[in-house]
Amino acid sequence: MRNWERALSVLEALCERGQAAEHGWTLDTELLPSHQQQVNALEGQGLVELACREDRAELSVREGRPVRWAGRLTSYGHDTLTYGQSRPRAEHPPGEAAPDRQLVELIPSQMAALRVFVSLTGQLRVPPAAGLADQVRAASCDHGIKRWRLHLTQEQMGSVAYGLWLHRMTGSAAEADRFAREYGVVHSPARASDSPSAGGAAARGGAGVGGRG
Repeated sequence: MRNWERALSVLEALCERGQAAEHGWTLDTELLPSHQQQVNALEGQGLVELACREDRAELSVREGRPVRWAGRLTSYGHDTLTYGQSRPRAEHPPGEAAPDRQLVELIPSQMAALRVFVSLTGQLRVPPAAGLADQVRAASCDHGIKRWRLHLTQEQMGSVAYGLWLHRMTGSAAEADRFAREYGVVHSPARASDSPSAGGAAARGGAGVGGRG
């Protein structure tokens, strides 16, 4: 488990126990000492509030026993947990793709055009392929080569080609031309049916299929 996953797990435990308690605190008997140490570390990041002496005294009266430790989420901790639970995840680690997916690397102008395309999902007659918007949100940037990395299915690659074709038709052909050159995927209205899935039915060219030139 990576550090951020461990931190989210601790925040989630604090949130669940805090919500179950009338006073909103997670007490020393509800977390293992090792987990309490993890909570202590998150306090330094402003994500957790630890009970002060006065708070512990009040909790001790409520519980009818000495409370030596208690913690709860701060507003920042709550928002971090909420964002972490909602944040789209890349389906595969960087550099690793499933057999039915291909690593696609886009330059910033291509990525900008693709973001516009997926943002119009509810307005387009031929919407982006299923899962493409999630891939765009979860994409990682290799700042060394200034490329955005996505792992796409063949249908999603065809949908990217359609989005870049729309970009071509409204001003700039460079992004679509580069995608066709590097991955051999080109959208052709003459070969695509006028249906909701047509964006994913772009044709592959002969040269350079599956690779960058």
